[in-house]
Amino acid sequence: MAFSGLRARSLLALLLTCLLVLLPAAVLGWLVLQSIHQHFAEGYVTNLNQLSRERIFAPISREQALSNRLAHSEVTRQWLLAEDDESKRQMFFREAEGFRQDFRDRAYFITNVASQHYYFNSDEAGLDTRPRYRLSADNPDDSWFFSTRESTTDFNINVDRNPMLNTTRLWFNILIRDRGELIGIAGSGVDLSNFISDFIANDMAGVSPMIIDRQGAIQAHQDASLIALNSGADGSADPSSQIFSLLDDPQDDAALRQAMQQAEQLADSTQLLRLNLQGRDHLVALGFIPALGWHLVTAVDLTTAEIIDARWLWPLIGLIVGLALALLLLFSLGTERLLLRPLRQLRQSAQALSDGNYSVQLPVARDDELGELSRSFGVMAERIRENARELENRVQVRTEELQQANRTMAEAQRKIADSISYASLIQRTILPTREMYNCLHDNCAVLWRPRDVVGGDFYLFYDLGDRYLIGVADCAGHGVPGALMTMLGHAALDQAVRDGDPCNPAGILQQADLILRHMLGESAATRSVATSMDAGLVLVDRQRGQVTFAGARIDLYVSDGQQVSRLTGGLRALADKRRGKYQNITTELAGRSFYLCTDGFLDQAGGEQGFGFGNSRFEQMLLSHAHLPLSEQLAAFNRTLAQHQGQHPQRDDITMLCFRDNHCATGASSDA
Repeated sequence: MAFSGLRARSLLALLLTCLLVLLPAAVLGWLVLQSIHQHFAEGYVTNLNQLSRERIFAPISREQALSNRLAHSEVTRQWLLAEDDESKRQMFFREAEGFRQDFRDRAYFITNVASQHYYFNSDEAGLDTRPRYRLSADNPDDSWFFSTRESTTDFNINVDRNPMLNTTRLWFNILIRDRGELIGIAGSGVDLSNFISDFIANDMAGVSPMIIDRQGAIQAHQDASLIALNSGADGSADPSSQIFSLLDDPQDDAALRQAMQQAEQLADSTQLLRLNLQGRDHLVALGFIPALGWHLVTAVDLTTAEIIDARWLWPLIGLIVGLALALLLLFSLGTERLLLRPLRQLRQSAQALSDGNYSVQLPVARDDELGELSRSFGVMAERIRENARELENRVQVRTEELQQANRTMAEAQRKIADSISYASLIQRTILPTREMYNCLHDNCAVLWRPRDVVGGDFYLFYDLGDRYLIGVADCAGHGVPGALMTMLGHAALDQAVRDGDPCNPAGILQQADLILRHMLGESAATRSVATSMDAGLVLVDRQRGQVTFAGARIDLYVSDGQQVSRLTGGLRALADKRRGKYQNITTELAGRSFYLCTDGFLDQAGGEQGFGFGNSRFEQMLLSHAHLPLSEQLAAFNRTLAQHQGQHPQRDDITMLCFRDNHCATGASSDA
């Protein structure tokens, strides 16, 4: 089925409906999922921060408590007051060895403020009751001691590298006082690498825990280069080692400082905020450990951290897609069975009706709308069958009537054609073709081409002994009316020649005009139609060598082979509404050719623009062929006219008469 079919459109409609329903649901689901993700992320980072705080607080508190006991031991105090007393020295180091065994990294240190001696024992450095070195205020590496000595607190936790011992540790500095006077500093040191590995480092993607002090100095971080060394002792740190240096937005800086203040005020709380750390968006949990003076920061990159296990999303998406496909399939099958199949039957029936098979039947067992449609279609088909039968009967009757009418019309047309053919034969009998050629032989030629079978043009010839009268006439009208008019015109001219002077062409035209007017009368019906006649008569006097011409709207063309001249006839036709005056024009005969033609030749349309042949073209044609015999000239004229006419229809009857000087014998006048 084509994509534009009903099935495809139904599936497309279902798909669009599903999209209209699922898209908002998907957007809402996405928002809900984002909200759930945010909720789980907040719970995740909060729990992770609290868990890390517990993991750090317990061992660090234990380490601090052991350091306090070591520092505040009476044995320790007595030895610091008498550092050179060997018995007290031995007693201290025996007791300190017991503490060292309990420390996490089995290491401790002690300094005497008075002597500035520094003692340190560990498994790596070995056990020694002698001082490792003497602290100096001029040595920057010993600044922690002098900063701590000036501290007003009883302890601090400091991350520092001791180049003398070649170790970087998290130091627990406990101040020892006797009657308010500082006499020493003691404590333990946890190897920084082990501390980071145990409490800071993790293999969870997108999770970055760190420890900062109250001023924001980084005390522990997976990236050791960010740790602010010795900041816990002197309370200052390089800005590049503070957490604020990791923030790009000043608003994040202010938000973090405010969260740190709130965490210090609410020690058991966890502050949540969104920060842009090192160019990435993080959800940050901040918790304060009052006993240590530390803030534990847990930063989670929401784009990489696995807050929610996404493995269950794909089966859910697959289930939704599968349900949608199953719904589409069920809808397609239901549409095919309940809707498309009956509609196909209707379409096939409609196609059969369009092919002329009106006996098609449709199942109408259904009681739904399609069943009703099938019944209506069946009723329509039955009506079409009845109308078709009735129409066929009517067509058969009308066909027989038309055939009879065609036969009648054909018979009438045959009779009319026979009548016109007979009329053409009669019309040709009045043309003096034989008499003219018997007298003039090759010195004459005539072109007579009626537009229809019969026409309104004719020509005349009267043999008057040593003279002859020759001429052409063009009656108004074409076809049968024109042919009937030629009979009147020929009779009028013939009577004028017989009753008048045949050697006076102008007189003949004048007399013929009177005869025609008498024949036609002066009734309104006669004046309402064209009944005029153009004519041109030429009297040739061979003895005198003269030609006398008179014309009524027809001119005589004369050619001596070098040029063409025109003798103009009268301006009004015979039997015109106003009477015309005609006069004779005499010219020489010898060495010349003479041409009479009706306006059908001159007015014939032709060429691309449909212009008439015209006098100029006609005269040029006569001059171009003047050297040829008249019969060949006439053939050339006929070709020139046909070439000019092209595909244009013949507009009028065409008659052209050509003659030259001759010496035929004298004969009787002839008009038929």
